[in-house]
Amino acid sequence: MKCLAFTDGAARGNPGESGIGVVVKDEHGTVLATVKRYLGTATNNQAEYTALLALLEFLRTADAPRCTELVVHTDSELMARQYSGQYKVKDAGLKVLYENVKLQVKQAPFTVTVRHIPRAQNAEADRLANDAIDLRA
Repeated sequence: MKCLAFTDGAARGNPGESGIGVVVKDEHGTVLATVKRYLGTATNNQAEYTALLALLEFLRTADAPRCTELVVHTDSELMARQYSGQYKVKDAGLKVLYENVKLQVKQAPFTVTVRHIPRAQNAEADRLANDAIDLRA
């Protein structure tokens, strides 16, 4: 099954209190799963990568939908371009997260594509990330 995921990381301050939000849908737009988590203090870019890692980790659990193809939508142009190799990862902290993402993708039983989308098209994941901060959940 082709899974469409929407990921977002939010930080209030940079660094500041942060959270992540993830929405997984099928090809018809039906929500299959959501993930939100409070991170504590992190930068926005760290939160974006952590959201992607949380998605990849979730998809390895027994409760996750069985994807054969994963298309990740993110409003982080930086992360999308770093993932595709258009931008180099220079920040040491992000490099660790980036390498972890690449390892998780290599081990995944599905193909992964990461696409940049406008922030307006990522409202559900954004709401979850901000809810995680508000509720510290």
